[in-house]
Amino acid sequence: AAVGSVPVRVCHQEIVRFDLEIKAAVQDIRDCPGPLSALTELNAAVKEKFRHLRDRIQELEQMAKEQDKESEKQALLREVESHKKQMLSNQAAWRKANLACKIAIDNSEKDQLLQGRDTIRQRKTTKESLAESASNITESLMSISRMMSQQVQQSEETVQTLANSSRTILEANEEFKSMSGTIQLGRKLITKYNRRELTDKLLIFLALALFLATVLYILKKRLFPFL
Repeated sequence: AAVGSVPVRVCHQEIVRFDLEIKAAVQDIRDCPGPLSALTELNAAVKEKFRHLRDRIQELEQMAKEQDKESEKQALLREVESHKKQMLSNQAAWRKANLACKIAIDNSEKDQLLQGRDTIRQRKTTKESLAESASNITESLMSISRMMSQQVQQSEETVQTLANSSRTILEANEEFKSMSGTIQLGRKLITKYNRRELTDKLLIFLALALFLATVLYILKKRLFPFL
C-alpha cells in the first residue's frame, strides 16, 4: 500500500478520531464530580479507547514496513512516531486528570465527613475505589510501557539495518572508484600500444622499401651493366 492509499488514509483517520475521543474523555474525567464509581466507568472507557488507538498505530506501522519505496516507508514511520508521542501525551494528561478528579472527590468527601454523613462507609468505599482505579491505571501504563519498549527495540534494529546498508554502499563505491582507475590505466596502455604498433608498421614498410630498392639496384647492375 502506498502512502496515499485508502487503507493508510482510513487508518490515519481512525487514529485521529480515537485521539480526539481520548482527549474528550480525559476532559470528562477532569470535570467528573464523582462518585468514584463514575470515575471508574470513565477510566474503563478511556482504557478501551487507548487499546483501539494502539491497535491502529500498530496497523499503520505494519503498513509502513510493507512499503516498497524507502521514502514512503520513512514518511509513515515518522507519522507513527508522532502518533506514539501524542498517545504518551494523552496518557500523561489522563493520569493528571485522574489525580485532579480524585483530589476533588476526596475534598468533597471530606466535606461530607465533616457533616457527619456515613463516615466509615465512605472511607472504605473511597479506599477500595482508589485501589481499583490505581490498579487499572497501573495495568494500562504497564501495557503502554511494554508496547513502547518493543517499538524502541524495533527502531534500534531499523537504524542498525540502515547503518549496515550505508557501509555496504560506501564499500561498493570505493570498489567502483578502484575499477575506474584500472580501466583508465588500461585505456592509456591500449592507446600507447596502438601508437607503437603504427610506428612498427611504418618502420617495417620503410625497411621493406629499402630492401626492394637494394635488390632492384643489384639486378640492374648485373643485368644491365651498360646502363
